[in-house]
Amino acid sequence: MEIRTGARVSSIREHGTSRLIVETAAGAWDTALLVNCGGLEADRIARLAGVEPGVLIVPFRGEYYELAPERAHLVRQLIYPVPDPRLPFLGVHLTRAVDNRVHLGPNAVLAFRRTGYRRSDVSARDLMELLAFPGFWRMARKYAKAGFVELGRSLSRRLFIRAVQRLVPAVRDADVVPAPSGVRAQAVDRAGRLLDDFHIVEGDRSIHVVNAPSPAATASLSIGRYIADKVLARLQS
Repeated sequence: MEIRTGARVSSIREHGTSRLIVETAAGAWDTALLVNCGGLEADRIARLAGVEPGVLIVPFRGEYYELAPERAHLVRQLIYPVPDPRLPFLGVHLTRAVDNRVHLGPNAVLAFRRTGYRRSDVSARDLMELLAFPGFWRMARKYAKAGFVELGRSLSRRLFIRAVQRLVPAVRDADVVPAPSGVRAQAVDRAGRLLDDFHIVEGDRSIHVVNAPSPAATASLSIGRYIADKVLARLQS
């Protein structure tokens, strides 16, 4: 196995009757089958390969805090609210990681860049693509109230702490410290629906995973096995 980083894909073209050439910043690859698990760029890679995924990746920044190490004993396991199936995101929860750090959050807010890990990250290309997509406006109307709640917690530390205290009343403002953010590559269709499961589309010589809804799903061995079985079936046909 060979892993290449910093290899931005610039084009994907057919070569002969059964091959693809993938052009990247680190060189070109000739392959019989392309498997695209490109996360925040997965829909664009699919389109480069001539496959219309039917969705747009909309980036949502997940803003986190942590419990200070001396207060991590307050949370010994996962503490989650009861999910509301009508809403796209779970809301604030407390997660004890394998390194015993306790993550609080996230606030899920729209990012203005696909790699918008900071509030100041803005991409004109990403923003224009988002605003031109009809599914974005339908999604915004449907989830406007939930969106304002998430934005309020993002802008107000007091509101965020209050949400944490509903689950663990003993948490104080001084117990909470900032933590790095993540970006969720959320697929939205033209009807404004936020896909909550893997969305896999296939081309003649390609398989594209264009929705990875959570870290738990991307780390799932059974989903990996499902995609691997698809690959083997295609290569053996």
